[in-house]
Amino acid sequence: MHLAKYALSALAVLSSSVYASKSNEWFLHSSISPDGKQIAFSYKGDIYTVSSKGGTARPLTLHSDWDGHPMWSNDGKKIAFASDRNGNLDIYVMPSFGGKAKRLTYHSSHDIPQDFDKNDKTVLFTSARQDSKSSTIFPTTRLTESYTVDVNGGTPKMLSTIPASELQYAPDGKRVLYRDEKAYENQFRKHDVSAFARDVWLQDLVTGKHSQLTSFEGGDHNPVWADNNTYYYTSEEKSGAFNVWRADLDGDNKKQITKFKQYPVRSLSISDKGTLAFVHHGSIYTSKGGSAKHVKINIANDVQEDDMMPTLLGGKITEYAVSPNGKEVAFIARGEVFVASTEFGTTRTITNTPQQERSVSFHKDGKTLLYAAERGDSWGLYETSLADESERYFFAATKLTEQIIHQADTDSFQPVYSPDGKKIAFLSARDEIQVVDRESKKVNIALGKKHNYSYADGDITFAWAPDSYWMTADFAPRSRLFVTNIGVFPSDGSQQPRDISLSGYSDTSPSWHTDGEAVLWASSRYGQRDHGSWGREYDVMAAFLTQDSYDRFKMSKEEYALHKELEKHNKSDEKAKSEDTSEKEKQKLDIEWDDIERRTARLTLHASDLGQAYLTKDTKALYYFARFEKGYDLWRHSIRDRKTELVAKLNARRVSMSFSEDEKNIVILADGNLRQGKVGNKISLKPISTKPVMQLQATKERKFMFDHSWRVIDDKFYRDDYHGIDWHNVGKSYRNKLSSIGHGRDFANLFAEMTGELNASHIGSSYRPAVKPTDASTGRLGLFFNDVNPFKVEEVLAKGPFDKASSQVKAGVTLKAVNGVKLDDTQNLFKLLDHTAGKRVRFTFEDTNGELFDEVIKPTTSRNISNLLYERWVASREALVEELSNGQLGYVHVRGMNDPSFRAVYSRILGKHFDKKAIVVDTRFNGGGWLHNDLAKLLSGEEYFTMHVRGRQYHGDPLDQWNKPSVLLINEGNYSDAHAFSYTYDQLGLGEMVGMPVPGTMTAVWWEMGISGDFRAGVPQVGMKNTKGEYLENNQTMPDHLVKNDPESVEQGRDKQIEKAVEVLLKKVN
Repeated sequence: MHLAKYALSALAVLSSSVYASKSNEWFLHSSISPDGKQIAFSYKGDIYTVSSKGGTARPLTLHSDWDGHPMWSNDGKKIAFASDRNGNLDIYVMPSFGGKAKRLTYHSSHDIPQDFDKNDKTVLFTSARQDSKSSTIFPTTRLTESYTVDVNGGTPKMLSTIPASELQYAPDGKRVLYRDEKAYENQFRKHDVSAFARDVWLQDLVTGKHSQLTSFEGGDHNPVWADNNTYYYTSEEKSGAFNVWRADLDGDNKKQITKFKQYPVRSLSISDKGTLAFVHHGSIYTSKGGSAKHVKINIANDVQEDDMMPTLLGGKITEYAVSPNGKEVAFIARGEVFVASTEFGTTRTITNTPQQERSVSFHKDGKTLLYAAERGDSWGLYETSLADESERYFFAATKLTEQIIHQADTDSFQPVYSPDGKKIAFLSARDEIQVVDRESKKVNIALGKKHNYSYADGDITFAWAPDSYWMTADFAPRSRLFVTNIGVFPSDGSQQPRDISLSGYSDTSPSWHTDGEAVLWASSRYGQRDHGSWGREYDVMAAFLTQDSYDRFKMSKEEYALHKELEKHNKSDEKAKSEDTSEKEKQKLDIEWDDIERRTARLTLHASDLGQAYLTKDTKALYYFARFEKGYDLWRHSIRDRKTELVAKLNARRVSMSFSEDEKNIVILADGNLRQGKVGNKISLKPISTKPVMQLQATKERKFMFDHSWRVIDDKFYRDDYHGIDWHNVGKSYRNKLSSIGHGRDFANLFAEMTGELNASHIGSSYRPAVKPTDASTGRLGLFFNDVNPFKVEEVLAKGPFDKASSQVKAGVTLKAVNGVKLDDTQNLFKLLDHTAGKRVRFTFEDTNGELFDEVIKPTTSRNISNLLYERWVASREALVEELSNGQLGYVHVRGMNDPSFRAVYSRILGKHFDKKAIVVDTRFNGGGWLHNDLAKLLSGEEYFTMHVRGRQYHGDPLDQWNKPSVLLINEGNYSDAHAFSYTYDQLGLGEMVGMPVPGTMTAVWWEMGISGDFRAGVPQVGMKNTKGEYLENNQTMPDHLVKNDPESVEQGRDKQIEKAVEVLLKKVN
């Protein structure tokens, strides 16, 4: 939410103006008025106007949510803009002198205004809703269509199904300039010269013809008309930075207008008399006749972001630790440390900083908290202790003392106390496990960085043995970067780690059993294999470190009962001795390394999507989180009874648990909320009533998030030359702009603009606010409507809400009313469909004979419709291949580089299409994952024997591979691992490729959410090189047959790339 209050300051207007330094300005979306006298722009989430000569800006919107993208009407009397007042961006229009804003669009997709028509009767905007019935464009919400909506309201009408942005009507109103959109790449990326780079196009609205106007290999953006035959646009040609250019429609008289050497020109607009206005690096300029003039702007109204704004953090807990006595719980929420009473809910704030803290835990004495904090330029280890001996609990304490335990030049985080409380293990520089002695502050390396690589913070798990000497961690031996094993090593670093999992599968998340004689971990060796990114199933494994502990574990129920009875008898005889030694330090474990593989056991019966696990002290029961349905639930497996049962239904996305020392109580964190309960046959959980409140310092928090994410990129970007960019100077320049940021959406765009300088894939940032119940949510009907008559049905989507045997709705009928509300030119259909998904709604239709009829159905969600549109598209591509090849060829589309996509492809290739002579493999608009090797193996089969039974011949091995010809369809929309697969397919010579070049985007990314919860930033940290030693990143893959699906053919329902693919394959098989 935009946490600001506004008040127009008359004193500021009357007093001498104070202008911000140009280096601090971050104005957005400049739009010059038709008469050239005013400029509208966005600042801190509101719309302003200012004289084009500069001066004090006048706010037009003073709204708590974000407003941007202002656009003038041709008569200068109205301004259209986008606002997220209803969650997504909708179109609003208001008088240009100020007044009430009128909402024009109601769809839950983002709507961005582009222009007014020449009569100022409609607003042109872009939105990703649903392509036209005839279109062969891949159905994705990443590619928009263009629509018009009447300024008085009504249902929008589609202008064009072709993906486009930055549209502007020609002076004659019969043509539109636009920037093409043909891929998934971030719009803020700069310096790229691959196939994804945008170009300027012209659409003739009368003939439907589309003409490409620019052909520079880099980006050409933001076209505006100079007159009916000339236009301005921005391009990186020659200068390497987006500057303003001018050209005739036929390409003649091309000239560079501005001469900026760094940072892009954005938001180009033009007045009726040819004055240009644009934004460059956050500052607004005008230009006429070639020179650019900075517009000095004073913001006179009081834009206040409270230094200390109380902010409730209920339901936003990310981690926790229970005190040794179980009476209080420490936790982290929005990067701050809190402690609450487990009984009364009384909550005490421990830290209140703009920076983040994490990895909180209690010392064994219960009087000290340990955590990591990112302050200054690095993470460090901190302790906060009770400072008044009369105060026994943190939740009731009035006096606390914080001290730095360890701070180094490199990051130090993820601290864990040793069981004896004398040492702290932590991660240094993300990859290395080090140990610091609390008293002497001496640091030693326990597990060197050569044994590990941290892909994402928190992905290296390590734990202490009860003896405070041995440790365990998942590590990456044998240079297998993403295939970890389980190592055991001494905390003093005196020995190299011993691999106790000895597995080629993924083994991860080790923990030490409470008696010290077993190490538990999760392993994928028995589970359902995934064929790509995400989806592998895991089991809980245990390696017993002595033969005696293993023998006890393997006892039958009867043997165990006899053993426990004998143990009880012996214990009573030695009670005095036990009491004398109970407080002594535990002896160092004597690990029996030989034959440890034979003492490794699978504890779970069923592999699953596994979470945390806990084996009870007596090894009788294993508690673990597993997801079999919607979310994670808590399960218990009785080891000797071999019985697994559900003990607590949670249905949670993120979970963790901890048991009390006596194992009678359990605390669970599920989706941001803490619960506790008594351990029994069934566990009934009740909430721990925490009341965390922080004093939010939004401006300082954004500065921290900027610095944090900048440093992550500085530390982890896959090349230390940053693609030739001076990353430190770039960061300094953009950091200066933070004082002009007042909203999370602007902050994310600022960071994305900065990271765009690196010219890399998988980088940037996005604004991801939490969805509120009141946000717009459009119920979807699964109907294709006519472009001109938005209520006339052209097609009923298969498997959609109206695709029923009893339904009379079919092509040709017209929707007349929704729940009795008649649809006319002023009624917006999508307003009536808001929040209707899953609810019974009455629709009135008129059939082709003029007869009215009603049908009651439940509209569905946008996600469901997206999947059905995808299925429709695939079915139509498959039918086209079938038709063009006379049934000789099969077709599959690889939707994503992941397990479900592989299974769908495998099923169709070796099932439905097994008898086809060849297969068309379509990867267009595949957004990536990790599947290239599995797909390559699937398509590279070569039969090496056949099977025979008494004279009958059958297919032989490989039965699980395709051993006939194939062709690969590729285009600019292949991203990440979909680029890797096109490279792999070509490198292995699996067949020919048809389509458009695939931009080089093969890196591995870590996306991290900021502590605000609405900001996500990414960094590409692992690069891949080809056999020549060249990075695949920025090294695009070329097809054997270059074929473009031009806009006109796509609108008309043609797919030239499939046509060529069939032609190529038929030549092979015939």
